[in-house]
Amino acid sequence: MGAVLLIEDDDRIRLSLAMALEDEGYTAYAVATAEEGIAAQRRQPADTVLVDLMLPGMDGYECIRQLRREDDVPIVVVSARDDTHDIVAALEAGADDYVVKPVAVKELAARLRALRRRARAAQPAATPVTSVLSFGDLEVRPEAGEVRLRGEPVAVTRTEFRLLCELADHPGLVLSRQQLLQRVWGHEFGDERVVDVHVGRLRHKIETDTASPRYLVTVRGLGYKLQS
Repeated sequence: MGAVLLIEDDDRIRLSLAMALEDEGYTAYAVATAEEGIAAQRRQPADTVLVDLMLPGMDGYECIRQLRREDDVPIVVVSARDDTHDIVAALEAGADDYVVKPVAVKELAARLRALRRRARAAQPAATPVTSVLSFGDLEVRPEAGEVRLRGEPVAVTRTEFRLLCELADHPGLVLSRQQLLQRVWGHEFGDERVVDVHVGRLRHKIETDTASPRYLVTVRGLGYKLQS
């Protein structure tokens, strides 16, 4: 199932969660500080990293930023903090997903499996093909892993790209937050704010006016759609 690095300062949670993950078939490495976690990832890279936000010394946000500067490893925040600001800040720092404590281990294991599938699917093809999904001046090139706006490349994260591709595959069709959670993040449950945060980040990159978006549109009470 792969190796998981757990960065958690609470001894009880750290030990119990590591044991539970091993019961699910993972190899778990558990440390108490961000500094130890970064050193461990440099020394023996794990397939996935779980990070608490409230850590002694370097906090979880800076830990995520440091890991992301050095590695493209999938990062999941596991935190008791469930305020929208905390979720947004963690995702902005570079986390791929966010799980609120207390953790249901079966749910967490399902998310880890989904992240591994996404990481494998994100590997670029040896010879990218040139299929283009066009929405006015916005172009999405799924096989090439590119997004272009008025001919210029747009820098997006792996998760933002998958979200944009999912919407581009269904032009003009409204997809609910729950559908996007399932199709992009790979699980049928979770905090829908994760979707909203990524939509907001995409809008800042592709829209001229984020308050009145042209491409990535909200359909109130239903979800999101991508339109020309």
